[in-house]
Amino acid sequence: MAGPKTSRSAKDAVTPPANYEELFQLRGAPYDGAMTRFPEARAEEFLNTIVRARLVPGAHVADVPAGGGYLAKYLPEDCIWLGHEPCASFGHGATEQDRDLLPLPWADASIDAALSIAGVHHLDDKIPLFTELARVVRPGGRLVLSDVHEASAVSRFLDGWVDRHNSTGHVGSYLGDHTLDELRRAGWDIVSAERVPFHWRFANLNDMGEFAHRLFDLRTSSPHDTARTIAAELGVDALPGGVGMRWELFMVEATPTASHR
Repeated sequence: MAGPKTSRSAKDAVTPPANYEELFQLRGAPYDGAMTRFPEARAEEFLNTIVRARLVPGAHVADVPAGGGYLAKYLPEDCIWLGHEPCASFGHGATEQDRDLLPLPWADASIDAALSIAGVHHLDDKIPLFTELARVVRPGGRLVLSDVHEASAVSRFLDGWVDRHNSTGHVGSYLGDHTLDELRRAGWDIVSAERVPFHWRFANLNDMGEFAHRLFDLRTSSPHDTARTIAAELGVDALPGGVGMRWELFMVEATPTASHR
């Protein structure tokens, strides 16, 4: 499976990671540190994704890639969370670690809903993952894919500020209309697809800067400068009890194509 790209010159960058697994063996620990330090910052992101899964009581929910298992606590209590994460560097949470991302570890048609949040923009070739997800999700089940849109301010921030200052470089392979075609080729019918704005929430601007600094493993900027850049490029809103960093993901809901199996 093709891995993440980098825009940095050989002069300025280390050898770029070859795939998702290599990338997050390097960046998983600081990412997990940010999520542990500010566990509720991305609550809107997880809840916006979950509501589109249309979960029923007792649903088996696959989380791929699962990172540190951050999604699990937002699921209804009667659902069964199944996390698959190939990188042990996240430190906790996922039920499957230290193995390749593919193949997925579940039987055919054994999953009621599959959720994938902010991970696939690190994969150049997404069709193998989409095909595997179509294999494990039962007929009538759901896939909710939530990731960065290619035309968004978020993609420009990631490929700009983050790329210039983090430990690995960052040029994502983002979602767009072409992603819907890829999903169809992999055995999915598209139910809905929309760009969804929301906030990452913090008590103050200092916490926002620290979170982003850790999450993206920014080595050559300060949390203060990162917070200032976020305000200029993404926007920050005053919210009850704190501040909201504007963020956006392209959220796609799909169901397995009946004729695909």
